[in-house]
Amino acid sequence: MRDRFAAWFHRTFDDWFFRSFIGPAQTKGAIHGADQVAREQWKRDLERQAVHP
Repeated sequence: MRDRFAAWFHRTFDDWFFRSFIGPAQTKGAIHGADQVAREQWKRDLERQAVHP
């Protein structure tokens, strides 16, 4: 039971804690030099993370 709680706690608060320090994700100029396919996938990943934090 304690391990399950610890796992839940880290999944929930470690991400929140980290995101509160780094601020919102930005796409402008963030991956300069990558090909178009890689840039589009990166943007989709950011959007997915914003919807499902």
